[in-house]
Amino acid sequence: MERIPSSPLLPIQPPTYGNLITILSIDGGGIRGIVPAIILAYLEAQLQELDGEDARLADYFDVIAGTSTGGLITAMLTAPNEENRPLFAAKDIKLFYLEHCSNIFPQKRGICGSIWNIFKSLIGPKYDGKYLHQQIKEKLGEVRLHGALTNIVIPSFDIKRLQPTIFSSYEAKKFPCLNAKLSDICISTSAAPTYLPAHYFKNQDPDGNVKEFHLVDGGVAANNPALVAITQVTKQILDENPDFFPIKPMDYGRFLVISIGTGTPKVEQKYNAKMAAKWGTLGWLLHGGSVPLVDVFTQASADMIDFHISVAFQALHSEANYLRIQEDTLTGRDSSVDIATKEQLDRLVLIGEKLLMKPVSRVDYLETGLSEPVENGGTNAEALRKYENQTLIDTNLFNIYIYIYIYIYIYMNQN
Repeated sequence: MERIPSSPLLPIQPPTYGNLITILSIDGGGIRGIVPAIILAYLEAQLQELDGEDARLADYFDVIAGTSTGGLITAMLTAPNEENRPLFAAKDIKLFYLEHCSNIFPQKRGICGSIWNIFKSLIGPKYDGKYLHQQIKEKLGEVRLHGALTNIVIPSFDIKRLQPTIFSSYEAKKFPCLNAKLSDICISTSAAPTYLPAHYFKNQDPDGNVKEFHLVDGGVAANNPALVAITQVTKQILDENPDFFPIKPMDYGRFLVISIGTGTPKVEQKYNAKMAAKWGTLGWLLHGGSVPLVDVFTQASADMIDFHISVAFQALHSEANYLRIQEDTLTGRDSSVDIATKEQLDRLVLIGEKLLMKPVSRVDYLETGLSEPVENGGTNAEALRKYENQTLIDTNLFNIYIYIYIYIYIYMNQN
């Protein structure tokens, strides 16, 4: 269906007006955010072929969730520009990473550089974060959570209270103190322990109440935020939010979830029990240029969430409504979150492009723990085209209702 000529794209509307609750989720992973950026650029390009070059992902998803680097991508896709359209097209996110990652994670080369990196990691964060914070504040300005062009969910972790802090468009309506600046939220969710400094800020609600935040990377709580997003929607259903009537809490046939990872080094098996048995605090924090403790907790939460969602959707005969795109064959420097050399960034672009052509897979948790191709699942690119058609149909059905209402309204006023 054609949109009204010269009319701006209509923003996403509550699922009441369509058949599906559409959720897009993006994992954390530092510079490996380039991988989902490639996937998202492809998805948005497919939508543009069917619905015009102004189409943006925020127009088609009820909820976009992201952790750490995924949280930054979420903000870039949903923060408004001067025309109240998304600040970034999906294809521009890759360019942002290629241009800025080397300054966010400056590299010191050679033996002296390695020694300096180890020493710096022992006395404080590996990077000061100043350049990243400057870019985030410059790009996002004063935009707050409620200003996002669709509902967003970005996890972080409060190091003072030792509990997750979920920045959600839904929760911000109920608790205005959570309606923080997107810049503060992005700095918080990307504050990876040992890599970047924790973030402190205050936020005041309209009644004058002030809330303090002491936050670190959302990957501590949910490196894969897909389940957090589903839970936020389920809470709205349980609270009888009229936007979700008559959807039921476990009606997974009405959910369409696309979850995109940033890649893992599972196949490399770079740690083992013999090594770990000898590690003390320093060993868990530094081993071969990696941080085993961070690798373990981020990968554990991501896999547990994938496993839970996959089994739940299968049990409710809705497995076709959940697509997880993940590369689990990274090795060596490809698995790094911060080696931001030009060569490595270009490598990640190739990994993302190849991932599109790989078969749709599901993790075999009982045997290998690796992804196994789904029978007759096609490639990830083919699956995205199928999901994109479902999302487009759902959105256009709502647009039809709006256009009919507009024409009836004009007709009644003219007569």
